[in-house]
Amino acid sequence: MNIHSGTIQATDDPEVLGTEPIPARYYYDPEWFELERKAIWMRSWLNIGHVCELPEPGSFVRREIEFAHASLLIVRGKDGEIRALHNACTHRGTQLTSEPCGKQSKFSCPYHMWTFGTDGELISAPDFERFYTSKESCALKQVSVDVCGGLIFVSFEPQESLREFLGPMADMLEQVASSQATTFHEYVYEIDANWKLDYDNFQENYHLRFIHPNTAQSGIGGENPFGYPSSFSLYGKHRTQTIWTNPEGEFTPTTGLAFQKSMPRLQADGLLDLPHPREYLALFPNFFMLCSPGNNFLHYVMPLSAGKSRGVIRIYWKGEDETASTRFAREYGMAITRDIHSEDVNVIQAGQRGLSSGAIEHIHFMEKEILCRHLIKVVEEAVEAYRKEIA
Repeated sequence: MNIHSGTIQATDDPEVLGTEPIPARYYYDPEWFELERKAIWMRSWLNIGHVCELPEPGSFVRREIEFAHASLLIVRGKDGEIRALHNACTHRGTQLTSEPCGKQSKFSCPYHMWTFGTDGELISAPDFERFYTSKESCALKQVSVDVCGGLIFVSFEPQESLREFLGPMADMLEQVASSQATTFHEYVYEIDANWKLDYDNFQENYHLRFIHPNTAQSGIGGENPFGYPSSFSLYGKHRTQTIWTNPEGEFTPTTGLAFQKSMPRLQADGLLDLPHPREYLALFPNFFMLCSPGNNFLHYVMPLSAGKSRGVIRIYWKGEDETASTRFAREYGMAITRDIHSEDVNVIQAGQRGLSSGAIEHIHFMEKEILCRHLIKVVEEAVEAYRKEIA
C-alpha cells in the first residue's frame, strides 16, 4: 500500500493496513533512529510555534532542534515576514543569543560583534574590509518556514511545499480555534522514551480505563468501557479520529465550575460552533491536536535520541485573561492536562525500558490501535524510500 499517495483510506476497516506484528527494534535501535533522522526528521515540516508569539517586527523565539544539531531563531522581520534563521554567526559559528524569546531590531554576536538584521543580512562587522569576502555572502543561513492556520512550521530539507505536505489537513487546520489564537498555555517535558512510544500513548485509548480511571471519566464508560474512538480516517501520511464522549459522563465539581466560567467568553468569541469539534488531527511525524470547542489542545514530540524525547503541550486561546473567571478556567484547563499527563509518564518510560532490553522482538497492535500502526507504516515507507535513494 502506497500511504504517501494522499488518498483517504476506508474508515470502517481496521485491517486496511494489515495485522502483522511490528518490529520492536524500531523503538530503541540507534541505527534505525539515524535512518529516521535523515529520512523523516530532516525532510518533514514540523510545527515549532504560533504566529501569536511574533506579534510585531523584531519579535523572535529561539528553538533548539537537537536532531538537526541546530538552534533556530524564528523572527518577524521589519517587512512583516517570518523567517527561520540559524542562531549561528557566519564568522565563527558563535550563537547570537541564548534568550528564549524577545524583541530586537538586530542580533549581535558576543564574540566579535558581527551584527545581523532581522532578515538575516549582515549589517556590520568590525574591520570587515580586511576579510576576503562580502557582506552579502555572510548572511545568516535560513531554514524553510511557512504558516498554516496560525501554526508555524519549519523544514530543513523540504521535499514539497507545506500545503502539499499537509494535503487536506491544511484546510482543517485553518478552520479550528488555533487559527484565531492570540495566547496559549504551555507545558514542556522530557521523557526517557523513543518518540514513537511517547506519541503512540496519545494515539490509542486502550489504556484509559487502567491509567486514567478518574481523570478520563467523560471519555470511558457505558457501552464503550475503553473509550475507543468513533471512527478514523487516513489521509496519506496523516490521520484523524473522532473522539467518543460518554453521554452519561459527569464532570467533577471543579471541572464543571471551570466549564461554566469559560462558556461566556467562548460564546462571545464565537468559538463554540467551529468545525471538527471532536476530531483528533494527527500530522506526520509528531503532531496532534484535539479540536475541543473554544480551544485547541496541541501536542508534539521531538526526538532527542533513540531513547529520549521532548514533548510540548499547548492549549491555545483567543484573547487575554480579561476576568478572573476566564483566567481560572484557562489555568484549570492546563492543570488537568498536566494531571492526566503525569499519569502516563511512568508507564511510557517502563515500556521503553522493557523494549530497550531486547527481550521483546515484536509489538502487537489491536484493531483500535490503527493510528499507531499507520504511523509505523508511514515511517517504514519513508525509511525504505530513503534507503533506495542512497543505494
